[in-house]
Amino acid sequence: MTDLSARVTINGHIIKTSTSRSLLEAVIDSGQPLTDGVGCMGQGVCGSCRVLLRRKDSREVTTALACETAVEDGMQVSFLDHLPMNRHHTYTTNDWDDTWNLLNRINQTFPEASRCRHCGGCDRSCPKHLDVQKGVNLAAAGDLSAAKVFDECIMCNLCTIACPEHISPNHLGLYIRRMTASVMLRPSDLLLRLRQIDLGVMPVDPDVELT
Repeated sequence: MTDLSARVTINGHIIKTSTSRSLLEAVIDSGQPLTDGVGCMGQGVCGSCRVLLRRKDSREVTTALACETAVEDGMQVSFLDHLPMNRHHTYTTNDWDDTWNLLNRINQTFPEASRCRHCGGCDRSCPKHLDVQKGVNLAAAGDLSAAKVFDECIMCNLCTIACPEHISPNHLGLYIRRMTASVMLRPSDLLLRLRQIDLGVMPVDPDVELT
C-alpha cells in the first residue's frame, strides 16, 4: 500500500502523496493539468517543469526541476509558465568559417553579454547548478570554452528570467555551442545521436507540433 502521508501544496492545491514520488509524479498522480510544454511528456523540451519551491519551516524560495525534486512534507510549489525571451537573436550558421571574426560575431549577435553586472542571479537560479555567469563572461570575451559550461543546459530559461541585463544566458550558451560545433571538431555524443537518428534507433518526427 502506498504511503500518502506527505502533504504538499502545488499551484495552490493541497495534494496527499508519497515522499517516494517526484514533484512531477505527484502532479500527474493528482490529475492536475501539467505546465504546457513539459518535455518528458512528449510536449516540448527538457527544462519545462521548472518550479519555485519553499520547504517546510523555511522562508527561502528556490528554483528546481519538478522531475528531479523529491516530495517533502510541507513543501509549497508553483510551476512556472513559459516565459519568452526579452529579445530574439537572429543569426545564421552558414558563414562561420571565418574564425578570425568570431568575437565580432558574438558581440554583434549578443551585445548585451558584455554588460553582465556579475550579480550572480543566473547562477542562483540555475537548477543544474551551472557556472552560468562564468559562461557568459567567457563568451563575451570570445572564448569558445564557454560551450563546456553550457553542456548540461536544459534551456529552462530561469537564468534569462533572473538576469537584470536581459542577457538570455542559456540562448547565448546555445549559440556558442553551435558555433563551436561549426568551427571545431564535432562532439562525439552529437555524432552518436545523429547516427542513431539515421539508423532509426531514435525516431524523430520533424513535423511534431511544439508548444
